Amino acid sequence: MGKGKSVSGQQKKDKGEKITMSTKPLSAHSPVVTYVSMGLLLFLCPPFVIALWYTMVEADGSFMNLGKFVAKNGASGFLSAWPRPSWTACKIILGFAAFEAFLQVALPGEEYRGPISPTGHRPVYKRNGFSAFVITMITYYVLWREKVFNPAVVYDHLGEILSTLLFGSLVVCVLLYIKGHLAPSSTDGGTSGNVLIDFYWGMELYPRIGKHFDIKQFTNCRFGMMSWEVLALTYCIKQVEMYGKLSDSLFVNTLLMTVYIAKFFWWEPGYMSSMDIAHDRAGFYIVWGCLVWVPCIYTSPGMYLVKHPVELGWPLATFIALAGLACIYVNYECDYQRQLFRLTGGTSKIWGQVPTKIVAQYTTESGELKQSLLLTSGWWGMSRHFHYVPEILASFFWSLPALFSNFAPYFYTVYLTLLLLDRAKRDDQRCRAKYQKYWDQYCKRVKYAIVPGIY
Repeated sequence: MGKGKSVSGQQKKDKGEKITMSTKPLSAHSPVVTYVSMGLLLFLCPPFVIALWYTMVEADGSFMNLGKFVAKNGASGFLSAWPRPSWTACKIILGFAAFEAFLQVALPGEEYRGPISPTGHRPVYKRNGFSAFVITMITYYVLWREKVFNPAVVYDHLGEILSTLLFGSLVVCVLLYIKGHLAPSSTDGGTSGNVLIDFYWGMELYPRIGKHFDIKQFTNCRFGMMSWEVLALTYCIKQVEMYGKLSDSLFVNTLLMTVYIAKFFWWEPGYMSSMDIAHDRAGFYIVWGCLVWVPCIYTSPGMYLVKHPVELGWPLATFIALAGLACIYVNYECDYQRQLFRLTGGTSKIWGQVPTKIVAQYTTESGELKQSLLLTSGWWGMSRHFHYVPEILASFFWSLPALFSNFAPYFYTVYLTLLLLDRAKRDDQRCRAKYQKYWDQYCKRVKYAIVPGIY
């Protein structure tokens, strides 16, 4: 919402108006709720990943069938169906990870800076995400066409891949926890004094290997988001191998997700100023989520359609595609308005008019007085998180090609809605702690949190 940098904070009053920012993670919930929710997520998310894969691939895409299987066979039956990590899965994962890490470091790109952290640190990145995206897609296609590698193998071993990722990513989270204690990359971090919180939320805001390899950029963008697109193409190739053609339903699903992901990499510098990067530390919540949750949950509508092709017909397929593309465009324009507003210091026109804004002051952790501009025009004048509306709708439209035989393809849309509702609440809490009276002024001018006129 054009608010400068949204960082976590515990407020200390200084002359009644200033606040001192802290690098400690901040939850929008009470301590008891926070501990319980963290514990549940740590223990329930891993088996749910396997349960969703089993539902899509082995249980005819039906949660009812999954429930019947568990009721009949019990927990031991579910564990027996749990695919084991394999060397084949390891080779696929490590090969992909090494290729993306190489592109992140080796591809040329203009340098740009992320937001200034509460301790005054400002990370430097290289803008090469979109070129890495294009090269990855071309390479994957050429490997398939030249029969060097058959992407259908990825689908055939998907359960093993997810299982390997599941356990391997937990190891990565443990290593990041240790690194945060022993060798932090910057002053943006530290311990809360609670092992569970430190492991779940992370120890460091900007962990790096060496000077240039940013770990969160790799896990969030180059592995998580890129694997989403690679798996989407994999599902198409597998369906062609199974049925001899690509259904229009999977084509529309893949088209919309591809445009959305391409938009993401084109806008990657903007993402590096988002909550995921500028506030959430590199812990289980972000790192495990991007390495495991994204490849499974985010790709699940396409995973379902592989074995459950739906022939939509060109009128319905065209309508879904155009509606989804419109949502992706609005989502992009929201982000673009905010980014342009920041870059020009609020002087660029939005919808043909000079934007309205609130000039807000805050105090950094070091006691330095800073100023941010809060955008109240364009999409950001309709609600404080209006960009979540087209993002949720886009996810609905790339799930819609499955129609309504089963609920499972729509799980991602439901999950995303709950995630963004919680994120909006956390963001509002941080901004109120940061800007105090200025945030109250902003909320009076932009009354709704997400959906204009409703919420």
